[in-house]
Amino acid sequence: MSAFVQSLHEIFERLGRIETRRMFGGHGVWHEGRMIALVARDTLYLKADAESGPHFDRLNLPPFTYERQGKAMPMSYRQAPADLFEDREEAALWGRRAYEAALRSGQPPKNKTPAAKKKAASKTPAKKAAVKKTRKAVPR
Repeated sequence: MSAFVQSLHEIFERLGRIETRRMFGGHGVWHEGRMIALVARDTLYLKADAESGPHFDRLNLPPFTYERQGKAMPMSYRQAPADLFEDREEAALWGRRAYEAALRSGQPPKNKTPAAKKKAASKTPAKKAAVKKTRKAVPR
């Protein structure tokens, strides 16, 4: 994990606990089970939507874009403002905006903790495979 990604825990301390995980050559940033940001090439991108987009637009912050079959594919994550790294209150504000955008996205929260996996496994009964019964031949 890069020093940049590790620093995000301190940057977002006023937002609350965050988790970071490697994904697709970068990192995802989660808060309360929702992905609120991604890090690509040591650049932070925050979750955005139609409601929070104007905040990013005012600062001319571009979306995270990747290339697919020769076409630029923008995602719903926008570059974080530089002030966020210097001011913890500003980081909490932008983090809340990203979290609220994640809530509005309708994606269910991801709970990857071992305790959550164990709890989910204990609630879901295993399905039995169908067994084909054959009749025994009756001797005559």
